Amino acid sequence: MSHIEAQEAAEGVGADIPDRKPAKSVRRQMLAEFWFYFSENKGAVVGLAVFLTIVFIALAAPLLAPHSAVLTNSNAQLLPPAWQEGGQWAYFLGTDAIGRDILSRLIYGSRYSLFIGVVVVVIAVSVGIAVGLIAGYVGGWVDTVIMRVMDIILAFPSLLLALVLVAVLGPGLTNAMIAISLVLQPHFVRLTRASVMAEKQREYVTAARVVGAGPLRLMLVTILPNCLGPLIVQATLSFSNAILDAAALGFLGMGAQPPTPEWGTMLAEAREFILRAWWVVTFPGLAILITVLAINLVGDGLRDALDPKMKRS
Repeated sequence: MSHIEAQEAAEGVGADIPDRKPAKSVRRQMLAEFWFYFSENKGAVVGLAVFLTIVFIALAAPLLAPHSAVLTNSNAQLLPPAWQEGGQWAYFLGTDAIGRDILSRLIYGSRYSLFIGVVVVVIAVSVGIAVGLIAGYVGGWVDTVIMRVMDIILAFPSLLLALVLVAVLGPGLTNAMIAISLVLQPHFVRLTRASVMAEKQREYVTAARVVGAGPLRLMLVTILPNCLGPLIVQATLSFSNAILDAAALGFLGMGAQPPTPEWGTMLAEAREFILRAWWVVTFPGLAILITVLAINLVGDGLRDALDPKMKRS
């Protein structure tokens, strides 16, 4: 028996260790700890409940919407909320200028808002993490060039830059999502770069490099999982920013185009009726406010649960 084999036998390497916790138990304990710190923020719990309700409404839109979101009715133009026909609620939140049910348009509009948020965040996170990993790991002139480009993007107001990009690409929901994702991308690049630069000098990265791990494995397998905490929080906040920016572009006529029941587009169509039909602008505005506020509250809770500095003993 060699010296190494004798040492392994003495230490019990390869033998079953009864007190070692199974992977599922460790994962369950981590989730319980995460929920403990997340639930300490009561606003985050309320925000999560509201957000899950909005997700349910979006998924069940065909079942919940009392009317079509695009069908017009020339006999029901600008009807006030709680309008009744034959003793039944016909238009609970009223109708717009061409007789479309506002409640149904709000319900279907939640689908567009959540879809916009998901697509924008996926694009911004994917590109931002890839570029940030390269900048933080490679360093040198590559890092300098990448960060100067990100600084130029951040020098412009986000909505103004998105508006310029949509004007170049052309109005429409797809181009609006591309423009917003490009505007939000620098935040993920900077966060990823800072985390990579802090992690790549640690002992576990050096050990992985010594045993032969290549640059790609070091970046994606060794370093990146330890940088996900702040990125998850930033992704949550960017989700709300994407919804807000998409609504702003829709309001300016550069985002989703009529008759799409997107909340910003609904506000744009109702501008001239603000004084004589308050409901056509109030309810879409409240939908945007509630959704963005709920997501931001969830982001605060995620920050408390994922940031070790925010955890209280």
